[in-house]
Amino acid sequence: MIRVSTRGRYALRAMVDLAIHADGGPVLRQEIAERQGISTDYVAQLFRPLHEAGLVEGVKGPGGGYRLTRDAAEITAGDVVQAVEGPVAVARCASPEENSCARVGKCAAHLLWTRLSTVMTEFLDSVTLQDLCDEERQLQEE
Repeated sequence: MIRVSTRGRYALRAMVDLAIHADGGPVLRQEIAERQGISTDYVAQLFRPLHEAGLVEGVKGPGGGYRLTRDAAEITAGDVVQAVEGPVAVARCASPEENSCARVGKCAAHLLWTRLSTVMTEFLDSVTLQDLCDEERQLQEE
């Protein structure tokens, strides 16, 4: 089974929550944690790499919290997943960061895993936080 880890799933949920509630200014970590059923410490752990990737920023002081650094329509699911998980690769040999397999140049399976990883990356990059916010709102109306 090919899976996105809890880290990737929760990061995307937290970012959608942040985007949905951003109209009122910075969003408190505790509020995101409560709505998403994630511990506040885990939300903080998730937001560190998201901050390092330039996707969120923290606002200190009264009225502080987190906010997106760009419009939700400019941040993709791929941006979020790659910030917390690293590059999308369904097999170690398909990772751009790994070149450990001696069979890479003569292995049809490697070509398959690389193509699948590329398709998954392209799909994640085609879906924005705004798309997910719109879908979330529709689900809440049903």
